[in-house]
Amino acid sequence: MSFTKKTFAAAVMLAAASVALAEEAVLRVSAIPDEAPTELQRKFAPLGSYLEKELGMKVQFVPVTDYAAVVTALTSDKIDMAWLGGFTYVQAKERGKVVPLVQREEDTKFTSKYIGSVAAGINSLKDLKGKSFAFGSASSTSGHLMPRYFLQKQNIKPETYFKNVAYSGAHDATVAWVASGKVEGGALNASVWDKLVEAGKVDATKVKVIGTTPTFYDYNWTVRGSLDAKLQKKITAAFLKLDPKNPEHQQILELQRATRFVGTKPENYKGIEAAAREAGLLK
Repeated sequence: MSFTKKTFAAAVMLAAASVALAEEAVLRVSAIPDEAPTELQRKFAPLGSYLEKELGMKVQFVPVTDYAAVVTALTSDKIDMAWLGGFTYVQAKERGKVVPLVQREEDTKFTSKYIGSVAAGINSLKDLKGKSFAFGSASSTSGHLMPRYFLQKQNIKPETYFKNVAYSGAHDATVAWVASGKVEGGALNASVWDKLVEAGKVDATKVKVIGTTPTFYDYNWTVRGSLDAKLQKKITAAFLKLDPKNPEHQQILELQRATRFVGTKPENYKGIEAAAREAGLLK
């Protein structure tokens, strides 16, 4: 009887261990929803397959509805890794232990674009005085924080300079708003602007670039601080291994709009944190 109890107890422990192992065998990944959900899924699919091969584990993409949800999920261990903007990384760091692993080389010198309505005759920021203006998400680095920060450096306080300030929720939505006349100006990620132009999704007769911000650090892949250290190293190595000369890797890099990935560190985002505090967006 004693043997049976011990056997049963051992079986329970083994089952629990198996469940834990199964959970650990899935890397749960998410991303800030700075573009349409279908576009985020399309961009991630080849990268997810690549990471599964490199890490020897299942990689699951977990979509979220807004920027805050990504930060909450990462800092409460609901997901393991997330594609964050510089500002959402700073927000996550304020709430818990997170580790930034890699960023695209392009993210070391990122910029945002200011755009204006052609029909409204907007050719510069001066033309937008007293007009309507849209940022992307309130938590977006390149769609809100840094464009706002650099406007304030020019003594332009959005809430008083523009007739009204709105938030479209995403970079591509901001372009659509300006093109449709919903607002007369806006700000968005330079990379998304370039992608939309290349894809023929920007009508040059309706919207145009009227300015570009100075450079700043932006997006990165960040993991929860409690993620196994060895797995963190394997993830980093997988990203750094991506080679544009390899056809399979080239497709992944192109979808990520990256020439290559490089390592990153918390110190890179001190400027973003300072800008957020100065803009009153981080307490």
